[in-house]
Amino acid sequence: MAGISAKQVKELRDTTGAGMMDCKKALQESDGDLQKAIEWLRQKGITSAAKKEGRVAAEGLVESYIHTGGRVGVLVEINCETDFVARRDEFKTLARDIAMQIAACPNVEVVRTSEISEEDIARERTIEMGREDLASKPENIRAKIVDGRIQKGLKEKSLMDQPFIKDQNITIEELIKQVVATLGENIQVRRFSRFTLGEGIEKKEENFAEEVAAQTGQKKPETTDAKAEKPAAASKADKKKSKKKKK
Repeated sequence: MAGISAKQVKELRDTTGAGMMDCKKALQESDGDLQKAIEWLRQKGITSAAKKEGRVAAEGLVESYIHTGGRVGVLVEINCETDFVARRDEFKTLARDIAMQIAACPNVEVVRTSEISEEDIARERTIEMGREDLASKPENIRAKIVDGRIQKGLKEKSLMDQPFIKDQNITIEELIKQVVATLGENIQVRRFSRFTLGEGIEKKEENFAEEVAAQTGQKKPETTDAKAEKPAAASKADKKKSKKKKK
């Protein structure tokens, strides 16, 4: 955020009600020009979305998506303020797009980073601090690298921070704000569940040769013991023939 001061960010935030990160980005995109930054936020639908965030959103719908082949499925609840908006095609399209997004992002675990507990973050920090590639670096440098890795990891788990699969230039959060600007209501993703076929089931390990034989309709390979019995049986038959010849 070179050239953009905290004072400028605060002024833009006080003027528009937009979030701090949105204000930073707006000022960066506008080269620090406050008026242009306000216009940028309005174009993105961010200012109107910020004003509506505190309003109760208890209507909406539960959208489902089953990926081709039926191996991945998603359920997601998306809320709006009125049943009228919930029936709008724009809202239904948004719900469908978000369900598809979740199906396409196996690393996503939460709606937003604020849902990740401090205990989980502390655990990840401990793991990162112990990485071998950081062992030789000074403590302050190591801490900065770890902070960067932690933030990256949090965003990878957050739905709101994912680049939209249909337009990589915007995030899911920005997509929702655009729809808020269109429909004029607060819209929130409340929760979701992702199902992967066979996940968590301990699969039985089978003998590879037997598995191939079963699939091709062949007989199972004979064991070493079975093969060993044949020469023994043949040997008894030879002895009987030998006795008959002597008689």
